[in-house]
Amino acid sequence: MTKLRISIVQYLNTAPLVWGFTNGPLQGKYDLSFTVPSECAEDLRAGRADVAIIPAIEYQRIPGLAILPDMAIASKHQVRSLLIVAKKPIEQVKTFALDSSSRSTQVLTRILCAEKWRIAPEFSEAVPDLPEMLDNADAALIIGDPALRISLGIAKDGWPGAPGQTVCQAATLGFTGSELLYVSDVVGEWRRLTQLPAVLAVWALGRELAAPELTADFLASRDFGLAHLGEISYEAAQDLELPEQALEAYLRDNIDFSLDAENRRGLELYFEHAAKLGLIGKAKAIQWAPAKSAAVKL
Repeated sequence: MTKLRISIVQYLNTAPLVWGFTNGPLQGKYDLSFTVPSECAEDLRAGRADVAIIPAIEYQRIPGLAILPDMAIASKHQVRSLLIVAKKPIEQVKTFALDSSSRSTQVLTRILCAEKWRIAPEFSEAVPDLPEMLDNADAALIIGDPALRISLGIAKDGWPGAPGQTVCQAATLGFTGSELLYVSDVVGEWRRLTQLPAVLAVWALGRELAAPELTADFLASRDFGLAHLGEISYEAAQDLELPEQALEAYLRDNIDFSLDAENRRGLELYFEHAAKLGLIGKAKAIQWAPAKSAAVKL
């Protein structure tokens, strides 16, 4: 039989979900490929993948999908790898560069601008090069491992600004000069707006492929990864040249790999906000793939 093709985000925060496929008992069972979040969605849309970890918003944009239950890349309070960096207080921002590798966080940023900060900046997409982004815009959204690297630098040299913002010297982020930069954690801002977590990415597949046995494999891979966070963090520390303990703390404290009831409420509210702003059509109900023992109860 032909192996099912899985498209995977290449960031650190996805590693625990797929560790059973890459380093564990399910190694070799599936055909794996790695890319950025936006391309995972395109792989699924174009039929280059059978299952993909997609930006949550893309569930609403790609027809005929189901979501694997009980697992996600989510964050309860603060994520540290989805950042808005601005040259001025966020309420004064007029132009905004959005990381082109993002989809869900682009929408989160637009929601926050409209609903929390009450601003309507001019948005543009850009490759995730923070100095270049800020050369051309007042603020930039940057995601993934590059954003996590910035967060770790800020933890050493930043100081509190307005609620939800950290103020730091430009040099902290590798810029020349002494100007101040204003940094916001996207999930932290969403939590302040809604009192709910943010679900950033989900496992999705065509409904015709959804089966309890497949769900069981993905849950087993996730559970294997969660049992090996130390090993994952050690390997990532070598690749990213970042402190192992900080990376393990990020995976344990900032990322939630479940789709519990609170996360599902956050996901549904996110879809409602996106529809209200015209970023998707009318939000459709979530179709869940079957769990191993029984269908998921909402």
